[in-house]
Amino acid sequence: MAVRCSPAWRAVLWAACCAAVASAAQTLEVRRSSQSLAATPTHLQPADAAPLTQLQPHVTHGGLVPRETETRLQAAAGPATLLRAAEVPPQRLEQTRALLVELQAQPTPEQAISIDLPADVLFDFDKAELRADAARSLDKAAELLKSYPQAPIDVVGHTDGKGGDAYNDALSQRRAAAVAAALQSRTGRPIATRGMGKRQPVAPNTTPDGRDDPDGRQRNRRVQIVIGALPVR
Repeated sequence: MAVRCSPAWRAVLWAACCAAVASAAQTLEVRRSSQSLAATPTHLQPADAAPLTQLQPHVTHGGLVPRETETRLQAAAGPATLLRAAEVPPQRLEQTRALLVELQAQPTPEQAISIDLPADVLFDFDKAELRADAARSLDKAAELLKSYPQAPIDVVGHTDGKGGDAYNDALSQRRAAAVAAALQSRTGRPIATRGMGKRQPVAPNTTPDGRDDPDGRQRNRRVQIVIGALPVR
């Protein structure tokens, strides 16, 4: 059945069609080329109206985690190269992580674990007898050693830059022996000792202008406990 439109409706439909064609013409651009379609390279152009892709920061349930916070959390968990988890009894893993952080343990290039106990906490000035209040630090160190039952243990004494080499070597050796004896009594482990005197400072003994640096010398007076790496088999 044919549908008849009145002249008015035909005028409306004609205007709508013209508007649609005009709108499409605004979005199309016709380029004439003497080349064939196959020989004409195709160029991809980004659409102006396309939504932009944005990278969103990782969000946890507690909000954003700053980079420095993430680094601290990783350090507190005990990096694998420092923890050496394969050597630690499973039931001691969490305690070992906490002790490594509390004792400020550091890895060495030889994959050992190194702990520095300040000599001023362990000994009176110029002495090699352990103070009574040194027990707490030694207890924690001994507890850490129990987490590595197969590792070799070394205790190394260090002094500041005051005094002669012979005197400092002897003092550092006596202090290392005193700490080793205390750890042996707590763990039953054989422990080797060395006295390095002032040959391995961790801080300057003097300021750049040559004056005495008490803070630097205090850092150098220390007893180092080294939990050695297991031999490679």
